[in-house]
Formats: sequence, C-alpha cells, structure tokens
Amino acid sequence: MKLHRRSKNNKNPVIRQVLDLVPPFLLRNSIRKYKSDKGCHKYKTYDQLVALSFGQLGKCYTLSDISCGLSISSTFMADLGLKQNPVKSTMSDGNKNRDYRVFEDIYYQLIKYYGGTLTDKRERAVIEEVKNETIKLIDSSTVSLCLNLFDWAKFRTAKGGLKIHTVWDDTLGLPDYINITEAKLHDSKGLISQIFPKGTIVVEDRAYFDFELFNKRINAKNIFVTRLKSNILYESIEELDLPDDRDQNILKDELIKFTSKDAKAAGLENQTFRLVTVYKEDENKVIYLITNQIDWQAITIADLYKKRWDIEIFFKLMKQNLQIKTFLGTSENAVKSQIYVAMIVFLLLELIRRVYCKNKTGFSNFCEKVRICLLHYLSFEYLCSINGKVHKVDKLPDKTLFDQDKFQIQAELFS
Repeated sequence: MKLHRRSKNNKNPVIRQVLDLVPPFLLRNSIRKYKSDKGCHKYKTYDQLVALSFGQLGKCYTLSDISCGLSISSTFMADLGLKQNPVKSTMSDGNKNRDYRVFEDIYYQLIKYYGGTLTDKRERAVIEEVKNETIKLIDSSTVSLCLNLFDWAKFRTAKGGLKIHTVWDDTLGLPDYINITEAKLHDSKGLISQIFPKGTIVVEDRAYFDFELFNKRINAKNIFVTRLKSNILYESIEELDLPDDRDQNILKDELIKFTSKDAKAAGLENQTFRLVTVYKEDENKVIYLITNQIDWQAITIADLYKKRWDIEIFFKLMKQNLQIKTFLGTSENAVKSQIYVAMIVFLLLELIRRVYCKNKTGFSNFCEKVRICLLHYLSFEYLCSINGKVHKVDKLPDKTLFDQDKFQIQAELFS
C-alpha cells in the first residue's frame, strides 16, 4: 500500500508530514465512531492528536510546554492545520473528557491501512521451519505511578502502576493489540482473548503458564511456546535424540505428561507435551520450554522463544524515546489517551524509517533525527539522509531553515 502523501509535503514542517500519514478518511471514521467532536468547537480530536503528538515527538513534560511549542508562530500553527494554539486548561479538559478509544481506534486502523507496507519493509530474523507461519509474542510492561495522584491504578499498598499488555505480530513488527490495565492485574488476565486463529504460534513467558489456557489453545489448534514453572509436576515419557554436530545449546529434548491435580482438572492428563531444555550462554542459565508442537526441531522451539527479545526491545524503545512514563494528566482516560497517541507516533515513525531510510538506521537514532528536525521544513528523504558528517557552509543563507520558500537552496547548503 502506498504512503498517503501531499504533493508539496516539503512545504510543511516535519511534524505535519508525520501527521499527514494519518489519512483524513481514517481520522473521520474514528471521530464518527466515538462522536469525539460532539459539542467541541475549538479543541477537536485532530487538535488533540496534534498536541499530544507534538508532546511525544518533542518530549514535552507539561501541557504548558506543548502550548508554548505550538505557539512559536502563526505560520507554524497554520501549517499544522490549527486555528490557534491550545492552552493548558483546554488540553487538560480534552485529555480528561475525550474518549481515549478514538486514538485506540486510529492506531488499529493504521495497522490495517499500512500493514502491507510495514510487512514488506520489515527486517527480521527468519526461522526457516516456521517462516510462513503467523507468530504472536505476548508480554506486558509495568509503568510505576504515584498512587496519591493516580488512585485508579492500584498496584501495591503504597504504590500505583499500570500494565501495558501487548500482543506483538512478528511479521508486522508492531503490536496489533494492546490493553492497558492497573498493574495489580495478573499478566494472564490482561488480554480479553488469548486464543488465536488456527495455526497461530504463540510465544510467551511463564507468567502465562496456565493448564486451562493450554487446553483451549490445543482445541483451537494454536501452537504455544512458554517457560515451565519450577513447581510443576510431570513425568518423562521419551527422550528424543539430539544432533551431534550442531545446536549445542540444546541440552535435552523430551516428551512429557503433566501429573498435577490442576493438569488433570483441565483435562490434560493424557496430553503429550514437549519439554526442551536450553542453555542461555548470555545469561549463563538453563531454561525449560514447554510446547504442544512435537515435530519441529528443538532449535526451532528455542529460536521461537528467543524472539521474545523483540517485544522486550519494543518496550525499551517506547520508554526511552516516547512519553509513556511521565503523564500530562492523572485520570485514567488522560493516561490511556497519551499511551495510544504514543503508539500512533511509534507506528508512523517506524513506517517512515522503514520506507525512507536507505541505510540501516536504529529506531532511537531515527527518532532523535525527527526530534531535532521537528520544526524544520524538510522532506522525509532529506531527513533520512542526514548522517552527521562534516559539511561546510559556502555562504550564509538568506533565510533560516524554518522558511518555506527557499527550501531547496537551504537544503543544498548541507548536501
């Protein structure tokens, strides 16, 4: 699917070009679905999307920072499609009252709209035996909050927090489902459904180890790979042969049956599972992987579990580069709105990075380029070509990079 472009997108600041990747019809669909502009005359859904996206990309820590940044000039505001810069109180009311689900819906619509492009440009480690299969990685990340301010986010007695429960699509290279809950909710309860279409491979940590869930997935013909809990009872049925000349990190491969009361209660007493014992050299420890897939090579099971690192990296990138640890409002709606806008921004940046960056560029490095050039009138192609090498200025430009009319001349000074 082609990118949604304007014919003169280098006449707009970088932040406007990023936001223009959200097709107008898609935005209208979400607004209509949740009636998010009903009764609003000035600070509409688009204005809030601009403000929160500016806060994400500019690493603004307060609403005042956003208001100040958006008001640098009337020309800049007009180029962003704003009639005026939103003030602190207006933004606060919008974050509190406008249904966060409108931004959630925009994110899921963008996933569908750009899914083909994101997949085509995706660079990933391919496991040969399952290269054509659908792989989902499940995990959650906890964000600590002050319980006195965020009283809805229960965690511990004197501590608040929220959990971002995530389903990561390996082919897409992005989360295709997110659920935000209070942190005290157990990981295994954080998703509305953990059953997927037939043939889906589900990879998760031992926090999701559950016999009843195993039974449901077996009936749905899902394949799962997860860690074995240390206190689980089982009996070994057969030890499988391991190759002598490769895969030396696989210590043992065996077929087992669970013998605990919980396993029997879930109807799994006659079900055969596979237990693969793997040595992790980087952590100098042994892990035990459980799966209902009997036929694949043991190294395939180990490599599938290793893919969980992708979702760990995603959480790390989000927390390092976007604003999901400090919040601009304390209500549940404000927090969720900010997180889903962060997800929209992450998706759009990843889209630009995959499509326009000719050389291999890490997300953090690219995010900093965008942040530095956020207010400049530069095309994506030029932005992605900036490499930090020494460039000499032959003569001083007549105007600054903020001016629209001499973009080509200014760009040539740095080429």
